[in-house]
Amino acid sequence: MFLFHPVPSCWGGCVEVDSETEAVLGREFKIRCISCKKRGETKAVTFVEWFFRQSKDEPFKIIYFYQKSNRDIKDSRFEDLVKWNGSSNTEDLQDMSIVITNVTYEHQGEYMCRVNRTLEFETHYYNTNDTKFVTITVVAKANRDVASIVSEIMMYVLIVVLTIWLVAEMIYCYKKIAAAGEEAALENASDYLAITAETKDNCLGVQPQE
Repeated sequence: MFLFHPVPSCWGGCVEVDSETEAVLGREFKIRCISCKKRGETKAVTFVEWFFRQSKDEPFKIIYFYQKSNRDIKDSRFEDLVKWNGSSNTEDLQDMSIVITNVTYEHQGEYMCRVNRTLEFETHYYNTNDTKFVTITVVAKANRDVASIVSEIMMYVLIVVLTIWLVAEMIYCYKKIAAAGEEAALENASDYLAITAETKDNCLGVQPQE
């Protein structure tokens, strides 16, 4: 007898994906920070702090803080420009992403996402920390990466190949149908000639009555 145990959705639903690193001037840009729990069934309370520095020579400065009931922009350079884009309506955060709504050159630099998570067990609490770094480059115009160019070329090649194959199939089917029609016509003509010859022989065998 088999026993089936339900698997918590957060086990299969959380995947740590790296952030994009090229932002376009004047556009919206998402800085992704995902930190998955190792044990999905354990409750947790999480808050996140975002830090930023424009160059390696300067220290990180906190720019944003988020917890379920508390969010605060800490740096005037990001005032009214940063919005939350991660997990919502829960204290158990796993997606801590933010969005810069209008990118400027001042937003170019290195970002640090520091996740503070407190796991709740039956007899005790356990605190964990996770830190992720993302270096953002701001460009005036979006650059197409090699993968997208190759994908587009392959798409057009596939369309051409399928079109040629379809035309070849149509020509083949047309010739096959035409050949079948000619064979049927010849067969019908042979049957007609055979019937005509037989009828003529029968007619020659009939003697006229006086």
